[in-house]
Amino acid sequence: MKINGFSLKYSAGELKQKVGKQMRKIVLIDAENEAYKNLSDGDKKALKYLVNAARIMNDVALEMDHPMNLVQKQALEVAAEKSPYAANALKLFNSLNGVAGSNGVDKEPVEIFEGIHQFEGRNFYPSDLSSEELRRILNKMLDENKISEVKNILSARTMVRRDGEYLKAIDYTEYFAEEFSEIANELECAAHFTTDELFKDYLGWQAQALLQNNPEMDVLADKHWAEMQNTPLEFTLSRENYDDHLTSTLFSDKALCARFAKHGINPVPKDMLGIRVGIVNQEGTELLLKFKEEMLKLASLMPLCDKYEQNVGGKKGLKQTMVDADIVALTGDYALCRGGITTAQNLPNNDKPSLARGGGRRNVYHRQVRQSGDKKKTKKILEALVAPELHKYYNSESDHLFVIGHENGHSLGPDSTYQTALGIYHHIIEEHKADMISATMMPEYVKAGIITEEQLKSIYLTWIVKRHFMVAFPEDREAHRMADLIEYNYLHDYGAFWFDKDKKLHMDFAKMQSGSRSLLEKIIEVQLSKSPEFAKEFVDKWTTWGKMSQYIAEFKQSLGIKPYIDIVTAF
Repeated sequence: MKINGFSLKYSAGELKQKVGKQMRKIVLIDAENEAYKNLSDGDKKALKYLVNAARIMNDVALEMDHPMNLVQKQALEVAAEKSPYAANALKLFNSLNGVAGSNGVDKEPVEIFEGIHQFEGRNFYPSDLSSEELRRILNKMLDENKISEVKNILSARTMVRRDGEYLKAIDYTEYFAEEFSEIANELECAAHFTTDELFKDYLGWQAQALLQNNPEMDVLADKHWAEMQNTPLEFTLSRENYDDHLTSTLFSDKALCARFAKHGINPVPKDMLGIRVGIVNQEGTELLLKFKEEMLKLASLMPLCDKYEQNVGGKKGLKQTMVDADIVALTGDYALCRGGITTAQNLPNNDKPSLARGGGRRNVYHRQVRQSGDKKKTKKILEALVAPELHKYYNSESDHLFVIGHENGHSLGPDSTYQTALGIYHHIIEEHKADMISATMMPEYVKAGIITEEQLKSIYLTWIVKRHFMVAFPEDREAHRMADLIEYNYLHDYGAFWFDKDKKLHMDFAKMQSGSRSLLEKIIEVQLSKSPEFAKEFVDKWTTWGKMSQYIAEFKQSLGIKPYIDIVTAF
């Protein structure tokens, strides 16, 4: 079967398998949920406009991801009305939120159509632009003193297109002017109905940021967003740069980087946009705020903390809001379910100007995502791979506690200049750092009375089993999974855990603490080095794939893997 002249890559049977046995559902809340029922009439009306904005932003993200996404999706939607084969292809498309992407298991990307592949620079850059040509063009433009043009090309918020023998950058607000105008209108309507003044104010700033080609408007919107702690609704316009793998390659060219520095050019990978809509859950938020109270103390306990300025603490103080949210919609970047889906998020990221301008951060946790585990499969994994006396320590809520520590960890440690200097290893190292801060600082939460000693053991055991028992060797670009593999290998070699002759896990909880501290210090050293070469050496050393890793992966695969996700939205 052909869609717009491109043949579907998978047979009818293969597609049925992927969207059937290999796809799990994450069901977001509907109008019957108590969280929705408890909203005021005004906030219920506001919520509908926010969901409309989220739908429009999904088309923006599709355009950013691949030049063929929108046309192929539209064609699939038409074909799906008459063909079950096309309908299943559409389900797979909606899971990936695109024509291609990793599923976290297979080594090669999942590609729905013959002849349509992913590009290193997604659709942020011309599809035929290689890293070598990008460097050549940028050098030429610098030779000709086109400094401002190069700055715009390497901005996080521009689409780059060819301009004869040069490149030109088009700001998001211009490239997506029609879509952004529609989204801004939805936000202004939501602001009219919401009952919360802070939320109303934020929506107004965010709407204006979408309408003006002015990065300072993003700064103001981010600042207002990060100040909201007690609002009934959650709305996030997410800007993260994990998907642009082309800009990051520039950091390996030392001579070019020196030229950038001379002209005050700071290359930043492109932002993929997404929208999250939710309702703040007060009970869950109260737990988060207990963890928040410890962050300034944790900043002072960071390894090598005298060698860098903390993201929080010191003169900056702590500017951090945290909420647990019942999720209504996840679109755009949030819906690129390519091997996983995020359970929480700490924004703005360190590369965003609002932090340099004195703004704060905001953590948001996704209740429906973290509550979607498979208890039967987990039981089988524990029985096969974990010593019986440790089974009692596995608890899905302990994973949530670890994630809280992880997200808080992004606010600690060296600032963005140390992180982005690591080039293509930037995200692996940063996610790894956040993991190790969580693992290292968990005993401090015991001292503070937030968690118990038994919960600490549960957090460590659950972390290893849930995150480090992997289903396949990760791709270099899977930052979270590569971080998991580093941690698995290091802590295993440290003696924090081991496997007996029956291939069952045992754990030394004391060594989990000391080993985590040791590894955290090493990862801070990598960030402080600002050296992509040092980062590569570190990553290469600790991402080996041993026999036990392969055994675990094959066992988990034998239970049936569900690498595809169907986000069920009611609104």
